[in-house]
Amino acid sequence: MSVSPSSSARAARETVAGRLRDLRKESGLTITELARRCGWHYSKTSRIENALTGPTATDIRKWCAATGSRDHVRDLIAQSLNAESMYKEWRHQVRSGLKQLQAGLVPFYRATETFRLYSSTVVPGFLQTEGYATAVLAIAARFHGLSPDDNAEAVRARMDRSRVIHEAGHRFVFLLEESVLRHQVGDAEAMAAQLGYLLTVGALPAVSLGIIPMATRGRAHWPEETFHIYDDTLVSVELVSASISVTQPSEIAQYVKAFERLRAMAVYGAEARALILKAIAALE
Repeated sequence: MSVSPSSSARAARETVAGRLRDLRKESGLTITELARRCGWHYSKTSRIENALTGPTATDIRKWCAATGSRDHVRDLIAQSLNAESMYKEWRHQVRSGLKQLQAGLVPFYRATETFRLYSSTVVPGFLQTEGYATAVLAIAARFHGLSPDDNAEAVRARMDRSRVIHEAGHRFVFLLEESVLRHQVGDAEAMAAQLGYLLTVGALPAVSLGIIPMATRGRAHWPEETFHIYDDTLVSVELVSASISVTQPSEIAQYVKAFERLRAMAVYGAEARALILKAIAALE
């Protein structure tokens, strides 16, 4: 029986809560005494220990100082960050509208130096043309039962967000399964424009565009769910019901390993352009 991402996140939070509770008990402090040392109401201690509230990094530092357990700070903060960010329901992310979701990512993108993006489904947002993005976001709005009223604004926000690809100080490594070029999102005109743009953007100095041919024999790694690696600090994995954020260094390392194995199978330059041109020709 599989465990849902939300159940895994709950279990991760409970693990952190249990460790903090054990540290308090081992130090001989009551809930009230620990709260007084940390400078907050005792109810907050109870909420944290019962996994009703996730502790911040500052909360964990105060807790460990109060219990004489400063050597546990680093591990607990890493565990807590992973528990709080590993699972975010799409419905929660998009409840303020698709435009807000797109715009909210801009500061994070500008702070990232190296982007490694693998997609087995659609062209990544950074590489999307206006017509293609319109079709993608319209599908998302219909699926999640959202009002399409802000779709045009969401598309403009995505286009604004994508300008980071032209800003200095960033490097982008894109890996696409060849099937991405064949999935017709939008009409033939939108697809032709999108594929044509891939030919242009793939030539940018800061961009490496690799395509994994469908005819690859003896694959070193199977096609994966779409995932993006931001520097070496965060991996975002896109599922139907959720976006999972991975922050544990050991897990990030696994995604980096998978990315490199996939990258080794990709073709670049003239070979990649030939696959794109072949996909364009198939639209006629």
